Amino acid sequence: MGPLDELRFRLAEGSDLRLAAGVLGWDQRVTMPPRGTDSRAEQLATLGRIAHERFVDPEVGRLLDACEPLVEGLPYESDDHSLVRVTRRDWEKARRVPTGLRTEMTREAARGHHAWVEARRTNDFASFLPYLRTNLELKRRYVECFEWSDSPYTPLLDDFEPGMLTSEVREVFAVLRPALTEIVASAPEIDASFLHGDFPPERQRAFAERLIASLGFDASSWRLDPTAHPFCTSFSNRDVRLTTRYQPDDLESVWSSLHEAGHGLYAHGIADTLLRSPLAGAPSLGVNESQSRTWENLVGRSRPFWEHWYVPLQETFPSLDGVELDTFVSAINRAEPSLIRVDADETTYSLHIILRFELEQELLEGTVALDDLPEVWNARMKEFLGVDVPDDAHGVLQDVHWSSGSLGYFPTYALGNVISLQFWQVVCDALPDLDAQLAEGDPLPLSHWLRDNLYSLGRKLTPKETIERLTGSPELDPGPYLAYLRDKNAALTT
Repeated sequence: MGPLDELRFRLAEGSDLRLAAGVLGWDQRVTMPPRGTDSRAEQLATLGRIAHERFVDPEVGRLLDACEPLVEGLPYESDDHSLVRVTRRDWEKARRVPTGLRTEMTREAARGHHAWVEARRTNDFASFLPYLRTNLELKRRYVECFEWSDSPYTPLLDDFEPGMLTSEVREVFAVLRPALTEIVASAPEIDASFLHGDFPPERQRAFAERLIASLGFDASSWRLDPTAHPFCTSFSNRDVRLTTRYQPDDLESVWSSLHEAGHGLYAHGIADTLLRSPLAGAPSLGVNESQSRTWENLVGRSRPFWEHWYVPLQETFPSLDGVELDTFVSAINRAEPSLIRVDADETTYSLHIILRFELEQELLEGTVALDDLPEVWNARMKEFLGVDVPDDAHGVLQDVHWSSGSLGYFPTYALGNVISLQFWQVVCDALPDLDAQLAEGDPLPLSHWLRDNLYSLGRKLTPKETIERLTGSPELDPGPYLAYLRDKNAALTT
């Protein structure tokens, strides 16, 4: 067996271990009885330890050294050149982290999730605080494993946005925040009262499954389940797990399901040749998020999309029978500050993210004490969005991320909004008949174009290389996103 084949074999085994852990994680969040938490934490910790030990083994470094001359003359985007290049970066970062620390982080993430579910259900931040404190301390120890040039937050951000500096995110957000605040302040008031009523969850699920089945998934390659906090995970490009949540008095599950389906389409579109390797994923969460936001908002809130789907929605929920299509479209596109991030409209959504981005840095640096977090959260919500937080369940406990210590994750959501519009300009040029296709209920040209030009590449390119490949420039540009929101809100006044 040559060094390339040996490297592939080792990496495939490591991928299998991580994906097996992913199945256990999916089960914990969807079907596992609550009392299974301690056992599940140990199972995940064991798998995580074994996978980490095998990946940071010096033998992997030796194999990379042996493979690099073999792929040097290959095209940059070839599978083999990309495999060696991307694995080298992952290996260099992973081997800085002691196995004991990695194992402890995995174990406490599993324990923290159950604690968060209960704390959110009972509106009891105090019960969650010890788990949050533990996860934060573990992240501080993790950060100490690395060097950084601008902020201790950068190693955490780099886990989700490889190569990005905290200072770069700050620059983007410094443009977004005042512009979004201005757009929100001038947004018209839109009557959306009809979006609240009696919407039986079983009908919501049936409609969501009907929508998802039309988007370009192969049959029998996906499933949709309810959970406390919607997410998507996948264990191959033919095993995609989508989740959503159904509230009996609103229809947010429609867009939540489209959002997670966008993540799922990305996983579904990864080339078969990249499976069981470090290349079988998106270049970054921001790039991945650009696609969940594309399907949720650029498609799922567009008038052409609902020209096809509105009658089926009315047939599913007769309370909408007297609501005109234009009225419905205006309501689902309104800008209206709200408490819950995952239910936020397009315009206010990134303000929720900037708030969390700032808080995470302050928590990491110790300038905000954990005991004061609910009070600080509530004050920031008033400052950023002008809303009063009634309780911690609708405030600091609303998101799952900190329960697993996932600091550095939140910024990717707003970055995904920005990237989605940069890509969308290219998509619209490539598919001039897109509006007509969506109005006919045919999203497959869009789905296939994105698969062929983005999803299939996996992690072969860095985030900036991916953006440049599609747009011609590697830079994050908030301009198209802000112009889109300004035009959309202006159109609602006419």
